[in-house]
Amino acid sequence: MSAPEEDTFSNEEGEMEEMEASGSDEGMEGEKDGGEGQSKVYVPGIEPLKAGEELEMDRSAYRLYHECQTGAPCLSFDVLRDEDGEGRGQFPMSMLLCAGTQAESANSNRLLVMRMHNLYGTEKEKEEEESSDGESGDEDDDEDKKPQLELAMVPHYGGINRVRVIQHGELSLAAVWSEKGQVEIFDLKQQLEAVHSSTAMATFLKQQQQEATPIFSFSGHMTEGFAIDWSSKVPGRLASGDCKKNIHVWEPREGGASWQIDQRPFSSHSKSVEDLQWSPTEATVFASCSVDQSIRIWDIRAPPNSMLSADQAHSSDVNVVSWNRSEPFLLSGGDDGLLKVWDLRQFQSGRPVATFKQHSAPVTSVQWNPQDSSVFAASGADDVVSQWDLSVESCDVGANTDGLKELPPQLLFLHQGQTEVKEIHWHPQIPGVLISTALSGFNVFRTISV
Repeated sequence: MSAPEEDTFSNEEGEMEEMEASGSDEGMEGEKDGGEGQSKVYVPGIEPLKAGEELEMDRSAYRLYHECQTGAPCLSFDVLRDEDGEGRGQFPMSMLLCAGTQAESANSNRLLVMRMHNLYGTEKEKEEEESSDGESGDEDDDEDKKPQLELAMVPHYGGINRVRVIQHGELSLAAVWSEKGQVEIFDLKQQLEAVHSSTAMATFLKQQQQEATPIFSFSGHMTEGFAIDWSSKVPGRLASGDCKKNIHVWEPREGGASWQIDQRPFSSHSKSVEDLQWSPTEATVFASCSVDQSIRIWDIRAPPNSMLSADQAHSSDVNVVSWNRSEPFLLSGGDDGLLKVWDLRQFQSGRPVATFKQHSAPVTSVQWNPQDSSVFAASGADDVVSQWDLSVESCDVGANTDGLKELPPQLLFLHQGQTEVKEIHWHPQIPGVLISTALSGFNVFRTISV
């Protein structure tokens, strides 16, 4: 991969900085053939780059592309809903993220809130690049269109394994699983105020130098974990799963800042619970997946055993699951590199309705598109983010380019340029926009395919 063309952002203080607008190299893009200078399509995992070959980003494949760094890498993040409206597509765009770092030392970690704004699309930038107008005002115009980032960070002792956020009444809350073996709930009010106001940011930077204090914490797992999710049907309801196989359900108490946690865990898994997610339609139902290779469906009205299970869902660890918001489908990804789609009406059969093998390393994150029930995205340890559409059939695809004939027709796009992609999320309010975090930082992009 060639080096980025511009400096990326790395900030430990929290004041406003510029994000990088482009520069990394992406998959499914042009590949320059060293000797002849000809370009061809590169498909990751099929053929390695030869000596003298390098990848170049094809900006015409993106409607939006930006990247940034936050110092220490973030293993997990979540999207905070804002008040800018639903289904928006106008540029410039803005978004709010909450993330947690995985620094080399426990004392160096941060829980952070990011506000990215003034995000313009690649088509506009391309038009400007191709413009023959040499007026002096162009430089000022470019300056106005530079992406901006505000970052409000609070110290957190211990690396943060996973972050999930919710708007609970008047509170913006982050549930945090950390390597110190606790699940903590943080109020993000001050950080959110800081990223929206320079005055609030100045006050925040003076006051928030001590370790963040959670409004609630739970040490009953007695070990660390990764699986955690807020219910979308019951405000404040939470589930957390640990590396010892146990899952606890949290019920909110009146007032919104305290929880009653059932000390009798859900314990049908035999090994570490890697991910869990509440059903988007059934208030008492959630799904979980495990190192024991199984996916289980639970109903909290019938503890402590699972209601349904696919015991050999994958041939190795099942890392991630995602519920479809409008169809009875569950998506899973495992260490075997496979993506599987499960019809919950046939779940007990133990057979998925679709299986895709495109990633050449463990799948690290999956998520259905919140606006299009047939579209989903996945990321893998092979440094690739893939986009898929189940509604596409072979007859819908035109003539295949040489070298692409073996690709499944449902595969829309392969995005590259990051190192060890850890987690992805579609933005719930901006159709088609996908955010990914990796050891090399964050990417925010929308492809021409979705």
